[in-house]
Amino acid sequence: MNARSPAPGGLELVQSLVNTLDLESGADALDTPEARASLGLREDEVPDARELRESLRATLLAHAGHPPHREVTPLTDLLSRAPLRITVDAGDGSATLTPTDARSLVSRVAAAVAEALVTGTWARLKACEASDCHWAYYDRSPAGRGRWCSMQVCGARAKMRRYRGK
Repeated sequence: MNARSPAPGGLELVQSLVNTLDLESGADALDTPEARASLGLREDEVPDARELRESLRATLLAHAGHPPHREVTPLTDLLSRAPLRITVDAGDGSATLTPTDARSLVSRVAAAVAEALVTGTWARLKACEASDCHWAYYDRSPAGRGRWCSMQVCGARAKMRRYRGK
Protein backbone atom coordinates (compact mmCIF):
# COMPACT_ATOMS: atom_id res chain seq x y z
CA MET A 1 0.00 0.00 0.00
CA ASN A 2 2.84 2.41 0.77
CA ALA A 3 3.76 4.53 -2.22
CA ARG A 4 6.44 6.51 -0.40
CA SER A 5 10.17 5.94 -0.52
CA PRO A 6 12.02 4.09 2.24
CA ALA A 7 13.01 5.83 5.45
CA PRO A 8 16.62 7.03 5.65
CA GLY A 9 19.45 5.13 7.29
CA GLY A 10 18.67 2.47 9.84
CA LEU A 11 15.04 3.57 10.01
CA GLU A 12 14.45 1.55 6.86
CA LEU A 13 14.80 -1.57 9.05
CA VAL A 14 12.17 -0.25 11.48
CA GLN A 15 9.86 0.70 8.62
CA SER A 16 10.31 -2.72 7.00
CA LEU A 17 9.55 -4.56 10.24
CA VAL A 18 6.39 -2.56 10.99
CA ASN A 19 5.20 -3.04 7.41
CA THR A 20 5.38 -6.85 7.60
CA LEU A 21 1.74 -6.85 8.70
CA ASP A 22 -0.97 -5.64 6.32
CA LEU A 23 -3.84 -4.73 8.67
CA GLU A 24 -6.36 -4.48 5.84
CA SER A 25 -5.84 -8.02 4.55
CA GLY A 26 -4.40 -9.59 7.70
CA ALA A 27 -1.42 -10.93 5.75
CA ASP A 28 1.67 -11.25 7.93
CA ALA A 29 4.89 -11.44 5.93
CA LEU A 30 6.68 -12.86 8.98
CA ASP A 31 4.86 -16.09 8.12
CA THR A 32 7.04 -16.37 5.01
CA PRO A 33 10.65 -17.59 4.90
CA GLU A 34 11.53 -14.73 2.51
CA ALA A 35 10.47 -11.98 4.90
CA ARG A 36 12.14 -13.69 7.84
CA ALA A 37 15.36 -13.98 5.85
CA SER A 38 15.22 -10.32 4.81
CA LEU A 39 15.09 -9.35 8.50
CA GLY A 40 17.64 -11.96 9.54
CA LEU A 41 15.13 -13.89 11.65
CA ARG A 42 14.84 -17.55 12.50
CA GLU A 43 11.34 -18.99 12.75
CA ASP A 44 11.63 -19.30 16.55
CA GLU A 45 12.31 -15.53 16.78
CA VAL A 46 9.03 -14.54 15.10
CA PRO A 47 6.93 -14.12 18.30
CA ASP A 48 9.48 -11.64 19.69
CA ALA A 49 9.65 -9.86 16.32
CA ARG A 50 5.85 -9.51 16.31
CA GLU A 51 5.91 -8.05 19.82
CA LEU A 52 8.62 -5.59 18.75
CA ARG A 53 6.70 -4.73 15.58
CA GLU A 54 3.51 -3.80 17.46
CA SER A 55 5.42 -1.81 20.06
CA LEU A 56 7.11 0.12 17.24
CA ARG A 57 3.74 0.67 15.52
CA ALA A 58 2.32 2.13 18.75
CA THR A 59 5.29 4.50 18.99
CA LEU A 60 4.94 5.54 15.34
CA LEU A 61 1.25 6.27 15.94
CA ALA A 62 2.33 8.50 18.82
CA HIS A 63 4.75 10.28 16.45
CA ALA A 64 1.73 11.07 14.28
CA GLY A 65 -0.18 12.41 17.28
CA HIS A 66 -2.49 9.43 17.77
CA PRO A 67 -2.92 7.14 20.73
CA PRO A 68 -2.13 3.47 20.09
CA HIS A 69 -5.16 1.31 19.35
CA ARG A 70 -4.17 -1.68 21.45
CA GLU A 71 -2.12 -2.57 24.48
CA VAL A 72 1.48 -3.40 23.69
CA THR A 73 4.73 -3.86 25.56
CA PRO A 74 6.36 -0.41 25.91
CA LEU A 75 9.15 0.06 23.37
CA THR A 76 11.45 1.19 26.19
CA ASP A 77 11.12 -2.22 27.84
CA LEU A 78 11.97 -4.08 24.63
CA LEU A 79 14.89 -1.85 23.63
CA SER A 80 16.39 -2.03 27.13
CA ARG A 81 17.24 -5.67 26.31
CA ALA A 82 19.44 -4.57 23.41
CA PRO A 83 23.15 -4.50 24.21
CA LEU A 84 24.89 -1.76 22.23
CA ARG A 85 28.52 -0.72 22.02
CA ILE A 86 30.02 2.70 21.32
CA THR A 87 33.17 2.51 19.22
CA VAL A 88 35.41 5.57 18.91
CA ASP A 89 37.90 5.79 16.06
CA ALA A 90 41.35 6.71 17.44
CA GLY A 91 42.30 8.43 14.18
CA ASP A 92 39.54 10.98 13.75
CA GLY A 93 37.54 10.62 16.96
CA SER A 94 34.32 9.68 15.17
CA ALA A 95 31.98 7.44 17.13
CA THR A 96 29.52 4.78 16.10
CA LEU A 97 26.91 2.86 18.02
CA THR A 98 26.67 -0.79 17.05
CA PRO A 99 24.79 -3.79 18.38
CA THR A 100 26.99 -6.22 20.29
CA ASP A 101 24.98 -9.00 18.65
CA ALA A 102 24.60 -7.92 15.03
CA ARG A 103 22.15 -10.78 14.44
CA SER A 104 19.72 -9.65 17.14
CA LEU A 105 16.75 -7.79 15.63
CA VAL A 106 16.04 -5.83 18.81
CA SER A 107 19.69 -4.72 18.96
CA ARG A 108 19.65 -3.63 15.32
CA VAL A 109 16.40 -1.73 15.90
CA ALA A 110 17.84 -0.08 19.03
CA ALA A 111 20.92 1.03 17.07
CA ALA A 112 18.66 2.39 14.30
CA VAL A 113 16.57 4.35 16.81
CA ALA A 114 19.70 5.74 18.48
CA GLU A 115 21.12 6.79 15.08
CA ALA A 116 17.80 8.43 14.16
CA LEU A 117 17.74 10.33 17.45
CA VAL A 118 21.19 11.74 16.71
CA THR A 119 20.30 12.70 13.14
CA GLY A 120 16.89 14.09 14.13
CA THR A 121 14.90 11.72 11.94
CA TRP A 122 13.22 9.49 14.55
CA ALA A 123 10.08 11.61 15.04
CA ARG A 124 9.43 11.68 11.27
CA LEU A 125 8.90 7.93 11.11
CA LYS A 126 5.16 7.60 11.62
CA ALA A 127 2.25 5.22 11.25
CA CYS A 128 -0.58 6.05 8.86
CA GLU A 129 -3.63 7.59 10.47
CA ALA A 130 -6.05 5.22 8.71
CA SER A 131 -7.24 2.63 11.25
CA ASP A 132 -7.26 -0.14 8.63
CA CYS A 133 -3.70 0.68 7.56
CA HIS A 134 -1.21 2.00 10.18
CA TRP A 135 1.55 1.44 7.59
CA ALA A 136 4.91 2.92 8.61
CA TYR A 137 6.12 5.79 6.45
CA TYR A 138 8.78 8.47 6.65
CA ASP A 139 7.20 11.93 6.69
CA ARG A 140 9.12 14.10 4.24
CA SER A 141 6.60 16.94 4.27
CA PRO A 142 8.22 20.34 4.96
CA ALA A 143 6.32 20.89 8.21
CA GLY A 144 6.46 17.24 9.32
CA ARG A 145 2.68 17.01 9.55
CA GLY A 146 1.97 14.14 7.18
CA ARG A 147 -0.95 11.94 8.23
CA TRP A 148 -1.20 9.12 5.70
CA CYS A 149 1.20 6.64 4.14
CA SER A 150 -0.21 7.62 0.76
CA MET A 151 -2.27 10.67 -0.08
CA GLN A 152 -3.53 8.82 -3.17
CA VAL A 153 -4.90 5.89 -1.14
CA CYS A 154 -5.45 6.47 2.59
CA GLY A 155 -5.63 10.26 2.35
CA ALA A 156 -8.11 10.13 -0.51
CA ARG A 157 -10.28 7.60 1.35
CA ALA A 158 -10.33 9.79 4.48
CA LYS A 159 -11.23 12.89 2.50
CA MET A 160 -13.98 11.03 0.65
CA ARG A 161 -15.44 9.71 3.94
CA ARG A 162 -15.35 13.22 5.38
CA TYR A 163 -17.01 14.65 2.24
CA ARG A 164 -19.77 12.02 2.24
CA GLY A 165 -20.36 12.53 5.94
CA LYS A 166 -21.41 16.16 5.41
